[in-house]
Amino acid sequence: MSQLELSHRTLTLHRFPQMREESPLQAWDAADEYLLKHLENSAIGGPTILFNDTFGTLACALQGEDLYSVSDSYISQQATRQNLSLNGMDEGEVRLLDSLSPLPAAPARVLIKIPRTLALLEQQLRALRSVVTPDTQVIAAARAKDIHTSTLQLFERVLGPTTTSLAVKKARLVFCTPDLPTLAEGPATYVWPLEGTDYQIHNHANVFARSGLDVGARFFMAHLPENVEGEMVDLGCGNGVIGLTALAQNPAAEMHFIDESYMAVASSQLNVATNRPDDLARSHFAVNNALAGFPSDRLHAVLCNPPFHQQNTLTDHIAWQMFRDARRCLQYGGELRVVGNRHLDYYRKMKKLFGNCTTVASHQKFVILRSVKLR
Repeated sequence: MSQLELSHRTLTLHRFPQMREESPLQAWDAADEYLLKHLENSAIGGPTILFNDTFGTLACALQGEDLYSVSDSYISQQATRQNLSLNGMDEGEVRLLDSLSPLPAAPARVLIKIPRTLALLEQQLRALRSVVTPDTQVIAAARAKDIHTSTLQLFERVLGPTTTSLAVKKARLVFCTPDLPTLAEGPATYVWPLEGTDYQIHNHANVFARSGLDVGARFFMAHLPENVEGEMVDLGCGNGVIGLTALAQNPAAEMHFIDESYMAVASSQLNVATNRPDDLARSHFAVNNALAGFPSDRLHAVLCNPPFHQQNTLTDHIAWQMFRDARRCLQYGGELRVVGNRHLDYYRKMKKLFGNCTTVASHQKFVILRSVKLR
C-alpha cells in the first residue's frame, strides 16, 4: 500500500463503469488521500470493513488485505470491480457486500467514507455495534465541510468516544473508540402514510424522500399511464411509490422495480408486500445499472424520475443512460414517461433520442414528458 501513488500513471481509475471513454472526473478525493496517507505502513491482524468506497479507490489501494467493502450502490460495486481489473488486481480478494448484508465479526479495522445521508451513517454505525470489539480501529474520512457537530455526536452516541484530526486539503479524519454506550433499538425502516391512500410506506435509511412524499413524485403520480397491458418498469424506483400507484392503475400489467440502490429495491419490495400483497406475483425487483442486460424491444412503458447528481457531482450521465436503455428495451409503440425539474431540459434529450416528445403536464417547478418508440 505504501508504494501505491494515487496518480493516473500508476493507478487507472474510472469514475463511471461501462463508459467507452474515460471520464475526466477524478475517481478519488482529498479524504481518500488523507486516509491512505494515515494508513501507510500500518499492519493489522484481522479483517478490514470498508464502507462507502464510491469508485473503488480505497479497495484498489488496500487490495491484498482481508477486505470487505460495503456499499448501497450497485454502480459503485461495478466501478470497484472494473477498477480492480484495470489495475491487474484480483477482484475476488475484495469481498463486496450490499448495505443490508451481515458484517464479518470482530474486524480489526473499520474505514468509513462518511456518506451524504446521516440516516445511512447511523444505520451503518448501528450495524457495527454487533461486530466491533474494544480493539477495533474505527477511522472515518470526509471533506471537512461535511463533518458537522451532529456527525461527531452520532459517532459518540452509537459507538463511543470520538475525536477529529486537523484538516489537510480541506479533508478531515474521524477517530472513534468503540465502547458501545447504551442505545435504544432503532427501527429497521422509517414508515409514513401515503397521502390520499391507506398505504404505509417503508423507507430504508438510504432512500430518497425518507420522511414523506416528495413534490416531484406527488406530481408524477397524478399523471401516470393507465390500462397498460404488458410489462412496465419503475426505473430508479426509490421506495416504489410510482410503481405502487401504477400497479393499481394498470391491473393487467407486470411491474419491474429497478434501482441501483439495494435499500431502494428492498424498500419497494417491502412496500408492495405490505400494501398490495396480491400484486406481488406480477411485481419483479432488481438491482441494476439502469436497464443493463434487460431484453430489447420488450417493455410497454418505462416510468422514470431520474437523479441529476452522483454523490456531490451534478451530471446528466445517469438520466441519459436511463433514456437510451428505455428506448432499446421498449416495444414499438411503447412509451417513456419522465418527471423532472424544468431546468434540466429533458425535452431536448428525449426529442433527440426518440424523434418525438410531448408535454403531459407541467407546473412552476416540474414537467412530465412522454416519448414513444416509433419505427
